Amino acid sequence: MAGRSIDGEEPKYRFPAGFHKSQELFQLHRARQAGTDRVVIVEGFFDAAKLWKAGNRNVVALMGSSLSETQAGLLEKHFRSAVLMLDGDAAGQKATAVIAGRLGQTMEVTTIRLRDGGQPDQLASREINEILSGHVREVRGYGR
Repeated sequence: MAGRSIDGEEPKYRFPAGFHKSQELFQLHRARQAGTDRVVIVEGFFDAAKLWKAGNRNVVALMGSSLSETQAGLLEKHFRSAVLMLDGDAAGQKATAVIAGRLGQTMEVTTIRLRDGGQPDQLASREINEILSGHVREVRGYGR
């Protein structure tokens, strides 16, 4: 079982001994069963849970803002296209550029820019679905 700090205390995420997040994608087993060759990639557990709650079954979380070679291989094996919906902070936007460059070599990649500091788990379900349906590509005023 993994956990997340809710009061800003470090480390932000805690994983069980021996768990290597770079070898896994959170919810990959569910995303593979979604019936689509497109995957939505987010950073964290709560982001993935929020998109799932909004009805998006094709979502995985990196459990951070980096993509390992193992994770890239899993995505390329199971999907033909990806939507990157990482956090709107500096780390998330830098990771978006790096990951888009990496995955873009083997699959179609769409990037979504959230407002500065925004996170997918801060969006309402309606906003998430509007963004993912292609009506919005750069999100500035969304979120709480």
